[in-house]
Amino acid sequence: MALTGCYTVLKVLVIIINLLFWLTGLAVMVVATWMLVDPTFYVSVAQNESSYYAGLYILLGIGCLAFIVGLFGCCGAYKESQCMLVTFFCLLLIIVVGEIAGGVWAWNHSEDLEKMVRDNVKKTVQMEYGEVQSRTIAFDGIQRALHCCGANGPSDWSGSKYNTGEKGAVELIASSLVGAYTIPTSCCNVEEDDVLCQTGRKAGFASVISSVIHNEGCIDKLISILRSYGGVVIGVTIGLGIVQFLGLVFSMVLCCAVRAIDRYKA
Repeated sequence: MALTGCYTVLKVLVIIINLLFWLTGLAVMVVATWMLVDPTFYVSVAQNESSYYAGLYILLGIGCLAFIVGLFGCCGAYKESQCMLVTFFCLLLIIVVGEIAGGVWAWNHSEDLEKMVRDNVKKTVQMEYGEVQSRTIAFDGIQRALHCCGANGPSDWSGSKYNTGEKGAVELIASSLVGAYTIPTSCCNVEEDDVLCQTGRKAGFASVISSVIHNEGCIDKLISILRSYGGVVIGVTIGLGIVQFLGLVFSMVLCCAVRAIDRYKA
């Protein structure tokens, strides 16, 4: 070990910080992969399906980059390699700049993001439920977990493709005349195979919704959940940003110390 004194402590700190980066990158990759294979995540209905999967692939890429950054930082500090430390500094700086840009964009478009959630939930209920399997599974999971029904309430299902998509012309005219429509079983607050659920999910335009059906819409509950997640994400991001800043400073100081020792030896 060429470094001594305070620089040895600094070296240990850089290794610890990079272990955190390494673990963070690994955790992000695991979560992104989990979200890719599990369609029931709340955010999957909060945005367009193509944007959702594109975002997950970007998240997976960020996790891989953080994993590589942590590896370079640990190896660079342990081996006292200027090349690895400079590579670590450059990659970490790219990540920090990307995080700042993403944070500024999200802050400036927070109202647009909420509108997007509302529009996409309505679209899922009206157009995609029963037609797109991944969206159907995801929204069923939301209705069961949040104890809600439809976008703004159970009556949203009356004009949805879930009720009109598979009916023939005669059946569609007949159901329109009597004002009948069917509510998904995931809206029931009792067992879904219960007779009460099967009876209560048959509704009419002028009739009172059965008490076995959740009467609150999912939009407000979903936005509330996403906001609470947002607070956690902001807190974690601030904490990680502080660690990243320290990583940039410590790695540069360590790199300068290694270079000074190499010049002294030369």
